[in-house]
Parts: sequence; C-alpha cells; structure tokens
Amino acid sequence: MRLSEFDALTFDVYGTLIDWETGIAEALTPWAESAGLAVTRADLVAAFGRFESKRQQENPETRYPEVLELVFEDIARSFGVEPRPADAAEFGESVGNWPAFPDSAEALAYLARHYRLGVISNVDRASFVASNRKLGVDFDIIVTAEDAGAYKPNLKPFHMALERLSEIGVGFDRLLHTAQSLFHDHAPGKELGLTTCWIDRQGQAGGNGDWGATPPPPGAPKPDIVFPSMAALVEAHKKEMAG
Repeated sequence: MRLSEFDALTFDVYGTLIDWETGIAEALTPWAESAGLAVTRADLVAAFGRFESKRQQENPETRYPEVLELVFEDIARSFGVEPRPADAAEFGESVGNWPAFPDSAEALAYLARHYRLGVISNVDRASFVASNRKLGVDFDIIVTAEDAGAYKPNLKPFHMALERLSEIGVGFDRLLHTAQSLFHDHAPGKELGLTTCWIDRQGQAGGNGDWGATPPPPGAPKPDIVFPSMAALVEAHKKEMAG
C-alpha cells in the first residue's frame, strides 16, 4: 500500500494527536493525592479506561464534559471515595488542558499540504476547539460525538464523516482513517471496510497487553499499516515522495 493512493486522512484525536493519557493523569493526580490514595498514573488511566466507553454508550447524546463527570464519579467510587460535584465538574472541563503529542502539529502541517484532513472525534465541539488550538490546522471536515449523537465505536460518526467527505469530493476508497485506538476506531473502521492506519503510540503491536485509557478491542482488528508515531507517518510519506 502506498500513502499516495489516498486523497484524505481522517483522524481520531485523543490518543492519536492529543496525549489524553497524560491529560487524564494530570487532571486526576491532584484529586487522588488530596484523597490520600496510593495510586499510580497507570492505575488512574486504567480506571478511566474501564468506565469511559461504558458511560458513552449509556449516554450517547450527552456532551463529553458531562460524560466525564459521570466517569469521574465511577473512578472515585472504584477507589472507595465518595465523589464531590466540584471535583467531577473540574475533571469534566479538563479536556482543553490535555496536551498535544510533540509531533502532532508539525505532522499535520505537513500532511495538510498533501491531503484533505478530517476529524472523527469522541468529544463535543467546544472541547475539540480548545484542543485544536494546540494542533494548529484547519480540518476540512470535523465530526464530533455531539454532531453525530453517538460515540465511537458506534458507526454513526463514521457514516456522518463519510457523507461530509463525499460532499467535498473524497471517495470511500481514497480515504485512510488514522487512529490509535483499536477499540474506538479500527474495529468499527474495518467493519465498514475502511482502510486504516494505526498510530501505535503505546507499542501494543508488540503485545504488551496494556490498553491504557481504552478497552481492549473486540476480536482482532487488523489495520492496514502501522506507525509508532505521527512523525513516522510523515517520514514514510516523504520517502515515498522522494521515490
């Protein structure tokens, strides 16, 4: 497969472009310390992964900050702490503080010169706007869970994105969906027949068994191409262009 075969790249954002595990841990650590919990960053991120998708599927039309408040309540109770509404609300509004990966903005700036770029993201519009200030690119299409009324791995966000891409002249076979999460993106993407690119930032292809902030995927979805980072994707494209 050659990267030049495609006209558009669509991206998952959180885990692929935004370092959500660092953001989640940095948002939860002060609370955990104040609650006297002897927990690690990995403990907090894994707890998030146990509850986030469940809450999203139970509340498909709820905005992401309110979903995060519910997730915070689940996390607190799982550690034996009764959650306070103020702490839940603070966590719910933390998305805009989650950092971008160091290679994201530069990679997107390069790729925007060669492709139409899109977003299929499990957040609300306002949270994405805050995150996109760190990415610094104007995406051609943006589909959030708030737009679709559903959270991935539900197929509704993908269908909406495909419709919008079609409207700007991008055909199904000329799209490469690019994402970190096998659960949220590659499993539903392969169900639809999409060509997918795995940004495997956690080295999961090596079989480390650590799913971090995401649940394990159903079955064994097989991405079509794998890179360890956005920078590696860009380097592969540059080599291809150089012949």
